[in-house]
Amino acid sequence: MALRTLDSLGSLAGKRVIVRCDLNVPLKDGVITDDGRVRASVPTLNALIDQGARLVVCSHLGRPDGEPNPKYSLEPVAQRLSELLGKPVAFARDTVGESAQEAVASLEDGDVAVIENLRFNPGETSKDADERGAFAAQLAALGDVLVSDGFGVVHRKQASVYDLAEIVPSAAGFLIEKEVDVLDRLTEKPERPYTVVLGGSKVSDKLGVIEHLLPRVDRILVGGGMLFTFFAAKGFPVGKSLLEEDQIPTVTRYMETAEATGVDLVLPVDAVMAASFGADAEHVVASANALEETPFGETGMGLDIGPETAKIFADVIRSSKTVFWNGPMGVFEMAAFAAGTKTVAEALTEVDGLSVVGGGDSAAAVRQLGFADDQFGHISTGGGASLEFLEGKKLPGLEVLGWEQ
Repeated sequence: MALRTLDSLGSLAGKRVIVRCDLNVPLKDGVITDDGRVRASVPTLNALIDQGARLVVCSHLGRPDGEPNPKYSLEPVAQRLSELLGKPVAFARDTVGESAQEAVASLEDGDVAVIENLRFNPGETSKDADERGAFAAQLAALGDVLVSDGFGVVHRKQASVYDLAEIVPSAAGFLIEKEVDVLDRLTEKPERPYTVVLGGSKVSDKLGVIEHLLPRVDRILVGGGMLFTFFAAKGFPVGKSLLEEDQIPTVTRYMETAEATGVDLVLPVDAVMAASFGADAEHVVASANALEETPFGETGMGLDIGPETAKIFADVIRSSKTVFWNGPMGVFEMAAFAAGTKTVAEALTEVDGLSVVGGGDSAAAVRQLGFADDQFGHISTGGGASLEFLEGKKLPGLEVLGWEQ
């Protein structure tokens, strides 16, 4: 079955439309530091406003553990949404209570209200289907149909993502439709050469995607903290660098599989070693097989790929027709260890083909480093959801909308 899209819902003029967005943005002292996910929700919202629908926008933010917590309020997001939509956006101070009911009852055609953080209610993330269903029924009372557009949570069986879609007529918004289209292109007959760039801290977070993609790609580039487990598997000392010793047998098998199947598994040839984990830490570049031969000896830790590796990775990326990147190459939040990530991002902007930034920290990194979203083919809004899609896993939030992978 194909994904149900907005067209399947018919005319929505005058109807109360619950829009499940992913507005889970980073906040610092109540100020949004990256509004990428809010901006990504705007095309669907504008299309519904133009139809004359009455919008009830809902989302989670952070992990408030089923209880109201001002730190995780969606009020700053509602204010930013108002600026982006160019119109007032009402804000309800609860999820399904009196404030939400009043806000929804006050909506006129084309109006927008945001209800408070869904995760303030324990039913949203409950493992108990009855508890989730009860909360979904309360949400359903606020609207006539559901437009699901929060791609970042489609891998979760949660009340607003899964159970609600079984109660009221439901369809995917433009964002989910686009995400599925792009990720489907990465798994079904991608243009070649096809390169996957993996980084981030732990190799254990990427086991499934490596396993699934090894037979499907031409090159895999490994950076970030996870590279040190690969180094250890090759017998290289890694000092105090991040290391998952229990994964050494697994990455050894991956390297053997890559060699046997002709996949080019490209590991760094150098790394930036630091005296300690800190923005001002003394640091030097060391060869892959000599990471402990620095002034820091066995206490040094790797915090970025080295400049020679960055150049090699960039050349491979630029020569590719399809590139998927998930996970920064180093501790990009610190300027001294951001060069590898910036070089990889720059190379992705120069790909003559499809370049996809796989959400999460990678998306945050490209924006923090000064790149614009439109410099890439696509920036995913869902890191975990993107990886699970590429692993071939069933995603409940897509299956309930008719998608079959």
